[in-house]
Amino acid sequence: MLLEGQRVLITGASRGIGRATAIECARHGADVAVNVFKDSEATATLVKEIEALGRKIVVFDADVADPESAPAFVEAAVSGLGGVDVLVSNAGICPFHSFLDMPRATLRRTMEVNLFGAYYMCQAAANQMVKQGSGGSLVAISSISALVGGEMQTHYTPTKAGVHSLMQSTAVALGRYGIRCNSVLPGTVATDINKDDLADPKKREYMEGRIPLGRLGRPEDIAKVVVFLASDLAGYVTGAAVLADGGAFANFQ
Repeated sequence: MLLEGQRVLITGASRGIGRATAIECARHGADVAVNVFKDSEATATLVKEIEALGRKIVVFDADVADPESAPAFVEAAVSGLGGVDVLVSNAGICPFHSFLDMPRATLRRTMEVNLFGAYYMCQAAANQMVKQGSGGSLVAISSISALVGGEMQTHYTPTKAGVHSLMQSTAVALGRYGIRCNSVLPGTVATDINKDDLADPKKREYMEGRIPLGRLGRPEDIAKVVVFLASDLAGYVTGAAVLADGGAFANFQ
């Protein structure tokens, strides 16, 4: 029960890594507030899972790209849970597209969701933590794509590098308030964001073949890293980036 009594906010929580993180945090004793966006069916099943674990859950439906959604989400969490101890900034999109004909709207939307959304949410949560005066933890889901390129991800990889950099800078800015800021860099994790790309058996086999542990990541693999970073076990860890990729980056040569 690494997070017993903690109030944890998670963005992009209806599916994938965000959903797994909400459930894992609840298993470790946390009450959760989840940001979702137009995904009522998946959200309803998540609520049932969290409540079955005996934990509270607050649901807030909004687009993280909207600057007003961040303070409103935090306000809803404070109202429902009494405060904010941890924010997990997870919401992200990756509409694969080639570089030379990248639509400006696709570039802009990816930046606004992945990077600006993370900024707004971290800022709003940090302000609440400073107000409470008892410290806290920001954990942002970056990606191995912050470290390597991707032909169809020229709009995506810069956002994930930005999220990683944001956590380094906020670690410096917020350390005096006892707020720790870290990022997680998942490798290839089988989620809705890449299910079409991995539907090709040859592509999936190729991706698995690059990973020393011999398999793609699961959302639960990343959720467990988030719980560690949010917990007192990581009490002296801030400004760090945890690469959770089954050894893939070490094998890129």
